[in-house]
Amino acid sequence: MTQHSIPKFALPPEWVQQSGVLMAWPHGHSDWSARLSYIEPAYVALAREISAREFLAIACWDQQHSAHVLELCRRGGATLSNIRCYEIQTNDTWVRDTAPLTVLDQNHQPLLLDFTFNGWGGKYDARLDNALTERLHRLGAFGRHERHPVDLVLEGGSIEVNGRGSLLTTAACLLAKTRNPTLSQQQIENQLNKFLGVDHVLWLHHGYLAGDDTDSHVDMLARFCDENTICYVGCDDANDEHYAELQAMAAELRAFRTRDGDAFQLVELPWPQAKYNDEGERLPASYANFLIINGAVLVPVYDDPADSTALERIAAAFPERTVVAVPGLPLIEQRGGLHCATMQFPIGVLSLTSV
Repeated sequence: MTQHSIPKFALPPEWVQQSGVLMAWPHGHSDWSARLSYIEPAYVALAREISAREFLAIACWDQQHSAHVLELCRRGGATLSNIRCYEIQTNDTWVRDTAPLTVLDQNHQPLLLDFTFNGWGGKYDARLDNALTERLHRLGAFGRHERHPVDLVLEGGSIEVNGRGSLLTTAACLLAKTRNPTLSQQQIENQLNKFLGVDHVLWLHHGYLAGDDTDSHVDMLARFCDENTICYVGCDDANDEHYAELQAMAAELRAFRTRDGDAFQLVELPWPQAKYNDEGERLPASYANFLIINGAVLVPVYDDPADSTALERIAAAFPERTVVAVPGLPLIEQRGGLHCATMQFPIGVLSLTSV
């Protein structure tokens, strides 16, 4: 199949019914190598909550690593019958940006779009991560569904869709010259329309988090909760370095309109106290980096006074789902979060039995 022969597909929003979620477990060949005992309990918590509700596929370094991961999950109370490990070597664990985006046609038939991943604009070695989708596909993780390589650098954490033709993103990321340097904004919009079925792109020109090395992925800043609702990171501390940028981002969100011309309903998420690593570098703590799964929303918490407020506001935005707090501090040590560490797949896509 060539790019020109693709039928009309659309990327479904995260809240549609899912077949399962993918993770890549931290290993000794990654930046987590010195802190595995610190990060693995957070991954066990994620595995427990996900596998209780749907399938969970886990990329592991090798057979020995797979056995180790399954034993940790067993001891942590995960539902092992819903878990399958795939022996695939990865550079890192942030599968939100390295896994395929699954688009559906009008008959809900899926196609796995394998976009190019270049290490967030060439910042890191990405050769193994860029091959993740092809390896998973070859091992049967997606059943018999087709994989389609796309010659466009695009990361899952850089976009949000509402299922009604709107896509939310940041100019700092999608227009970065380290990703698709020959494409104009209009050309990138054309590509988003062609592959993801969106025709209403909302560009944020403000907003960032110190310590985020993705060039301001939108999933750290603002998220769709339903077709007409956006929750976003607010900052009410005028002395904080983020104040002006996040206030400007909030103004942009207030000015956005739906495809029907209505204002979005906005939910402001609280601002946690600044978090730092051992070297004194500020880390990107964000309540917006939650994961929607079947029947639940997993929300990162930071042992912070604002945790309870964040949980309450996200629960109000998802009244039909259970809100579950998941430790977020370990994940931000490597400048990511639980949404960054996962990728969901619609019903019928993820298969735990090889073909």
